[in-house]
Amino acid sequence: MSSGLSRWFDRFIPAALHIPPKEWFRSAFGALLALALAGSACTWLFGSAAALHLMAPLAASTVLLFAVHSGALSQPWPFLASYVCAAAVGIGLHHLLGPGLLVAGAALLLVILLMCLLRCLHPPGAALAVSLALADPSLAAMGVRVIEPVLLNALIVLAVAVGYNRLTGVLYPKIGMPRKAAHGTADQPASERVGVSGKDLDQALDELGEFVDVTRDELERIILATERHAVQRSLGGITAASVMSRDVQFATPETTLAQAWKQLASHHLKNLPVLDDGGRLVGIVSLSDLVGPAMAQARFNWRSLFGRGKDVTLAQIMSEPVITVSSDRQAVELIPLLCDRGLHCLPVLEAGKVVGVVTQTDLIAALSQHLLAQERLARAA
Repeated sequence: MSSGLSRWFDRFIPAALHIPPKEWFRSAFGALLALALAGSACTWLFGSAAALHLMAPLAASTVLLFAVHSGALSQPWPFLASYVCAAAVGIGLHHLLGPGLLVAGAALLLVILLMCLLRCLHPPGAALAVSLALADPSLAAMGVRVIEPVLLNALIVLAVAVGYNRLTGVLYPKIGMPRKAAHGTADQPASERVGVSGKDLDQALDELGEFVDVTRDELERIILATERHAVQRSLGGITAASVMSRDVQFATPETTLAQAWKQLASHHLKNLPVLDDGGRLVGIVSLSDLVGPAMAQARFNWRSLFGRGKDVTLAQIMSEPVITVSSDRQAVELIPLLCDRGLHCLPVLEAGKVVGVVTQTDLIAALSQHLLAQERLARAA
């Protein structure tokens, strides 16, 4: 068999879904629940004939809302608006021209154009329009009131999709939330200022010139995750243990404010892990944590007339709980924590004990050395 023919046959092999079996059952049970509730309510209010006639397109919609919940076609606006368009087009053509194959084709054409115009493309909407254009007498007799069972079904399925998906750990609908920099400014997060930007993504989608069934925010997340995995592969075996400072300077909960200031200044540090008597990490303090209490102590107060007030200890001002990492954590996974989360120091734990700390300086130095090594290898090659 020629290589060209082999490649042609390869096109018929389905691509991997990248969906675990647990997700198959989760989405299947959710779709069944939504369809059963909608069908029962529609049968009770409008009769079994109307309910059965509307079940097929509704079942297709449940596949999208539960199994393809991240898709652009699966979001609430395309779902609800497409059903309204389908009901208007389908039943309108049925009453104007009567049932027939040509009428069904006209319904399909018009509803696709209308959905594209209103940005509510949802394939089951086209099926619903054709179904209503070919409606049996009992459904056609409802006239414009047919929108009532259509919307009832859609609203029930949407309500179940929102509740069930969220209860089972799936965010639906997908709402794009702007990512903010740690300092509350208008800048992008530091880790996203180099590489693919939102503007690049918009330009690529415009150049593609065709519909992509994934929301823009989900597509951006996929690209960023792909970049992160690529960087992780290129960084090889660089882990937290490789870059951490091992001679950890720490304080105790009983350390006073003055002692902490002196310790930070003498070692040129910005953070101090706080360990209890058993060596367990119980908190962390930074320069910013010390500023407020230090200024408060410096202010004049009546107690200063009769002697020194009680010293402030780190137990009163330390931050807890502390974000930590394990020693085998990949360096690329530390970047979002130290850049986007605004952290300056990550304690490294082994068996619950602090064995080192990774600071922004440690990570920058390690990445710099890695880039220089890569450049030397490239020149040698």
